[in-house]
Amino acid sequence: MEPVKYYRLSEVEEHKSPQNCWILINNKVYDVSKFLEEHPGGVEVLCEHAGGDATENYEDVGHSSDARKMAESYVIGELHPEDREKIVSPLIPPGSYVQDSTSWWSNWVIPGLAALVVTVMYRMYIYEE
Repeated sequence: MEPVKYYRLSEVEEHKSPQNCWILINNKVYDVSKFLEEHPGGVEVLCEHAGGDATENYEDVGHSSDARKMAESYVIGELHPEDREKIVSPLIPPGSYVQDSTSWWSNWVIPGLAALVVTVMYRMYIYEE
């Protein structure tokens, strides 16, 4: 196994053009220059994160396991450990998801009560006729 190649954040930030596009996802450096035209979401999606961290957007989209495997072929190294704390966006471990903070109350009880009210109103309307 090859030793890991580390890149400084300043190096990654230099690669912002469509001809030379690097992005960071979970502290890994990806050279996606050759993948831009093939990306299902379009060139713009990758270019807006060129030279920076795309972790949050990458995880939000919910890429398939096939897409994640394909992405591994574009890894050229990792962000230097000293630069990892300089990343502004939160890092999410691969394959995990962010727990939705809404409670069961708003997901089940409120819609249930709304359905009950509509049902009662409908029955009242039917019986009046």
